[in-house]
Amino acid sequence: MNSEPDFQTYQQRLMRVSAHIHNHLDDDLDFATLAEVACLSPWHWHRIYRGAYGETIAATVRRLRLHRAAGELVNSDTPIEVIASRSGSSGVQAFTRLFRQAYGITPARYRNEGRHKVFDQPVKQWESDMYDVELRSMNARRLAGLPHRGSYMDIDKAFGPAAGLMAAAGAFGPDTEMIGVYYDDPGITDEAALNSFAGLTLPESAEVPEGLESRTVAGGRYAVLTHTGPYAELHKAYHWFYGSWLPAAGQEPADAPPCEIYRNNPRDTPPGELITEICVPLKA
Repeated sequence: MNSEPDFQTYQQRLMRVSAHIHNHLDDDLDFATLAEVACLSPWHWHRIYRGAYGETIAATVRRLRLHRAAGELVNSDTPIEVIASRSGSSGVQAFTRLFRQAYGITPARYRNEGRHKVFDQPVKQWESDMYDVELRSMNARRLAGLPHRGSYMDIDKAFGPAAGLMAAAGAFGPDTEMIGVYYDDPGITDEAALNSFAGLTLPESAEVPEGLESRTVAGGRYAVLTHTGPYAELHKAYHWFYGSWLPAAGQEPADAPPCEIYRNNPRDTPPGELITEICVPLKA
């Protein structure tokens, strides 16, 4: 009997590494410790990780820390010096250099002048066509994925393992879409109690891979706002959409949760070029 680990076993081990990184972003991540978490040889495990995820451990940690920093710049008054320290940088100057490389703007300018600011102000009805919101008829989508509980900014904790299990089952193809479904309003629900679902589309005839759950995104009329930029700014787009566009357009949302379709991959796309379609179901 063959006792060699198969691809799915490797994915399960690397999922443990991914979860450990998310949960210890403020720690110095030791490669030997991560090898133990993965239960893989310290000589080879990082090559396996890079081959599976398309980026090094250092790149993963840097991306997640900058993602968190962008959210803190947009959503809080935390001093930049504190944010820089939490990002693992040696100081504000080093943090500024890394942030500008990723986001194309310094942290201070991003906080004061970033593209998210356009969503802070109510938009007059006659200006609503300045933003890309499209009324679209969408087919139902069958999803396989994993539930996530907690901050919506951390849903990548579920997307990584879900994508790994899909790939292990041979179900991740060129037409697979990554879709996040968001069930709670963060304005009235404690962050720790927010429920979401990290899903990937499945063909109708395909079975749900082992370890994943099945959900369905209903078909029908949707308003789709196309957002280009960091995920940290998405809540601003929601605020503008519900507060300005929806009333001006005379539309009413249906009794179903919104979802987000991610059109490119944050592992190989600069934050400023990330494309997210915010899809809100509408009454017929």
